[in-house]
Amino acid sequence: METLAPYTSPETCDPVEYMPLEDIENPGRYRPGGYHPIAIGDRLSDRYDVVHKLGFGTYSTIWLARDANTRKYVAIKIAIAEAAMPESKILNVLALSEPSDEGHPGKDLIPHVLDMFSLDGPNGRHRCLLTEPGMMTLDEAKDASYTRIFKLPVARAIAAQVIQAVAFLHHRGVVHADLHAGNILFRLPNSIDELSPEELYQRYGHPNVEPFVRLDGKSLSDGVPTHGVVPIWLGKESELIILSEAKILVTDFGESFLSSITQRHYSNTPGILVPPETYFLPDEPLSFPSDVWTLACTLWDIIGQKPLFEGFNPSNDWMIKEHVDALGKLPCDWWQKWDARERWFTEEAKRTSEGAGRSLANRFITSVDKPRRGSAMEEELGEAERTALLTMLRGMLAFRPNERLTAMEIVESEWMLRWALPVLGKVSA
Repeated sequence: METLAPYTSPETCDPVEYMPLEDIENPGRYRPGGYHPIAIGDRLSDRYDVVHKLGFGTYSTIWLARDANTRKYVAIKIAIAEAAMPESKILNVLALSEPSDEGHPGKDLIPHVLDMFSLDGPNGRHRCLLTEPGMMTLDEAKDASYTRIFKLPVARAIAAQVIQAVAFLHHRGVVHADLHAGNILFRLPNSIDELSPEELYQRYGHPNVEPFVRLDGKSLSDGVPTHGVVPIWLGKESELIILSEAKILVTDFGESFLSSITQRHYSNTPGILVPPETYFLPDEPLSFPSDVWTLACTLWDIIGQKPLFEGFNPSNDWMIKEHVDALGKLPCDWWQKWDARERWFTEEAKRTSEGAGRSLANRFITSVDKPRRGSAMEEELGEAERTALLTMLRGMLAFRPNERLTAMEIVESEWMLRWALPVLGKVSA
């Protein structure tokens, strides 16, 4: 079993170490400029009663609360002190209605901002953003599963919605810039609002709280809560999701930007999703094609068992190797720029090690075909669907950004029209 290292406060003077706790944020981040201390039962903004914790990240904690006015559950994201919370600006832009939005299915797949307010506390002033709570992320559903696979109709419906959401974002001039399965939520059924907090606890368990303890035995500093809360689990394993539950929200717009206003020359997506232009066109700003690359990787993750590209904390050269392995030789000028190519490839882009390398088709077999067959899924991809899906993905994974499919071309692709959209039509039927 892995041994947990003690938590260390990020303060530069006199660092404080804490007893390590699983699935709970580092208590050292409760400091001036850091997290705001929250306890179950707190009432925020004279209206929202904190019922449980949904999660945490580097820049925020997220809580499940019940709105005393509407009697509905909400998700409250509380940013670290003085943080700007740029995603609220993007979400507010997307919430504005435009005539061209009428009938666009992707609009309803973006979270609505229900409220915004600020909290003053011992660690500073914190912006708070309220949205609809989710059941779990796609990543969490797969992590909870032994097979790490969604049933094929469910995968088609999820993929169709993610494509529609990205098409809407691009239609409105927004680059998501951090699209992956960890930023896509399953919606909670509306019936959750019928549960009182006590009934919610009976169904999902009471909050599991653990004391924060300093290793030096001293008392906790002001601004550090006495206990941490393990996030609630509202979800289920990926293979248990049924079609009626395959309703999603694309979330986390903290990296998003309007391409007409902002020029972005870097990518903060996980390393295995970073598009190749970040390596070879560093002076050209990222835009909609970078989203299309990460969308392709995300669709693969939805339909398959394993990621399209793999690597643990990968270097740039490793990721370029993965791209060439799967997709073939880079454009000539990029190929010549890549000094590390001879470590893995001949000048014809053949692997120097016999038996090494995995093409896109081979990866499809090992990530999609074999796992579905081995897990006794009731449906597998037929040859026609397989061909259409791979054709669409190859068009999304063109090395040069200007050669990739646009979001609208993906919406109108054969796979979307013949296989994904018909299944999505049954979700709400």
